[in-house]
Amino acid sequence: MEDFGGRLASVWSELRPTTRGLVERALQSPSATPPQPRNPNVPTAPYDARADHELSRLLAALDERSSETDGSLAREKGTELRRIADTCAAVLQEKTRSAEVFAQLVRRADNQRDYARVDALADALTRFAPSEICELARSADVVVRALANEALAQFPTSALIGLLSDPVDSEIARDALRRQALDYGSEEARQIVNALDQINMNQDDL
Repeated sequence: MEDFGGRLASVWSELRPTTRGLVERALQSPSATPPQPRNPNVPTAPYDARADHELSRLLAALDERSSETDGSLAREKGTELRRIADTCAAVLQEKTRSAEVFAQLVRRADNQRDYARVDALADALTRFAPSEICELARSADVVVRALANEALAQFPTSALIGLLSDPVDSEIARDALRRQALDYGSEEARQIVNALDQINMNQDDL
């Protein structure tokens, strides 16, 4: 990393050995293609939120250095830098469960017009907690918000009902239930939406 400048060298040196190992192993693989959908029968490793944060910082630094046009990087080094950045993004895509990191990856893929990667990221939302997806549904980024709303609309209705008591996420959950009722024809969602509308009407009459 020293070849790419002081900031990248500094960010790299601050990574824990386990986090550096994730990137190094991925770089040694034949390619840094997006990961395939996870086999639900295969147990996953415990989620490491700290590695998420570290890799997110590394990716931001890699992308920032790659975008610089001051001529300080030779063409070969620029190509290698982009390969490392794409590999880091692929590792994050496979492991992250953070709304903030997911939004970073979506913005990156959208800026690169890599729509296959955007689709793969949408598939990755199946491992996110409902509260994280609700946070994404409030994003100012249109693409991030659309992916989150689509994921919530495909959640089990019972999971959305469980969010109705949350003062932060309840309105997002209601919108998802309405979409299930209108777009997907869910009778259970329709009944819940009608009951919620009736409660609101009664409260307005008071």
